[in-house]
Amino acid sequence: MSLYVFDTDSLQLFQEQNPILVSHVRTVAPGDLATSVVTVEEQLSGWYTQLRQAKQAERLAWAYRRLAATVRFLAQILIVDFDERAIYRCEELKKLKLKVRKMDLRIAATVLEHGAVLVTRNVRDFRQVPGLRIEDWSK
Repeated sequence: MSLYVFDTDSLQLFQEQNPILVSHVRTVAPGDLATSVVTVEEQLSGWYTQLRQAKQAERLAWAYRRLAATVRFLAQILIVDFDERAIYRCEELKKLKLKVRKMDLRIAATVLEHGAVLVTRNVRDFRQVPGLRIEDWSK
């Protein structure tokens, strides 16, 4: 049994009930599905930006509805911490000068520290991370 950690892009597909991704999800025990707190940060930050930029009542209401839906969804999934071990692992990955964005390195370090599998469509960037197990459930 493995822990499968959704990257931000795949978590979004899960939230949207993408049929291909959901078919993969159904083959895994619910307790083996997770996301990183870094992904939670990315999702919530995006909705906070939408709220700050909303000029019309309809847009503001829409952003609040989506924020609430995101929070309800996240409450149903295991969220793994970006803890001290993951932070140290991330610092080691930075020393390798990989062409991977900061938040993606944090997610990768979290997944590595949990001995988990990263579920992502962003295989091109993440495959640069040594030892990271990756699966693309969007295909």
